[in-house]
Amino acid sequence: MSSLRPDFAKCNNLVPVVTQDAATNEVLMLAYMNEEAYNETLKTGNAVYFSRSRNKLWRKGEESGNVQKVSGVFLDCDTDTILLKVEQIGGAACHEGYKTCFFREITPNGFKIVGERVFDPKNVYGTK
Repeated sequence: MSSLRPDFAKCNNLVPVVTQDAATNEVLMLAYMNEEAYNETLKTGNAVYFSRSRNKLWRKGEESGNVQKVSGVFLDCDTDTILLKVEQIGGAACHEGYKTCFFREITPNGFKIVGERVFDPKNVYGTK
């Protein structure tokens, strides 16, 4: 049996990654991986992404301590999207301090916050 891997070439070397809480199936975030991030994720068991804004590997939790322990890696039918099932250590996946990056719900009058902040980003990241 041959090895099944994401088709990085199809997506200009970056594939989208949907990250879910393994216990609740709640979607925590959407990020991207290049082949190096994918390989390091498989090797270490911790989620590693590629930061498009910083143009480098982003080891989830390297600044905040909110790491993601990977419990499952899934590929979609076209092998161009990854689904990670993780245990979110520290309670927050979002850099804005929320459990999930999807903490704003669009409403007819704008939006509302539907999550509680787990930490204050200024205390973790400073004023970057």
